[in-house]
Amino acid sequence: MHERSDEALVADWCGGSMTAFETLYARYRGPLYRYFLRLSGDATRANDLYQGCWEKVIRARRRYRPTGPFKAWLFRVAHNHAMDGFRRSAPLAEFDEAGTADTQPDPSEHAAGAERAARLAAALAALPDEQRDAILLKLEGGLDLDAIARATGVGRETAKSRLRYATARLKNALDEERTE
Repeated sequence: MHERSDEALVADWCGGSMTAFETLYARYRGPLYRYFLRLSGDATRANDLYQGCWEKVIRARRRYRPTGPFKAWLFRVAHNHAMDGFRRSAPLAEFDEAGTADTQPDPSEHAAGAERAARLAAALAALPDEQRDAILLKLEGGLDLDAIARATGVGRETAKSRLRYATARLKNALDEERTE
């Protein structure tokens, strides 16, 4: 069976189909929440951002134009919502290690998984905000380079540079952890 495109679902949703909305919500529930969790480092804040983002999406759905992928539009709304929230309050510098460890699927690997998650969280937290946002849009949002550029409001080369520097810094940070 062929999966319906996001754009077709949005059109149906705007026409009144709650099933279409539920499908979109289910499709992006995990990636969107993880984006906010890793961006903010706090489960409570991530929940607030997540709910607020869906409220904005619901209110703005009729303004969506399928000139680009729905996913890119959704994560642009998410990015702007998060940045507005961070401007209103000081961003958290530390990630909640327990919150990232809870995402580990296999309890038998909890200790190793928690350690890896903590190293990754620390490395992500150490990135400059712009680089962290770009890499999370790639990793959690699954956005391509052009969509990241649109979501963050910068040029393609700037987005590419942010991804390259973020990837290099994460790799160096995680390699340093292994050699110690």
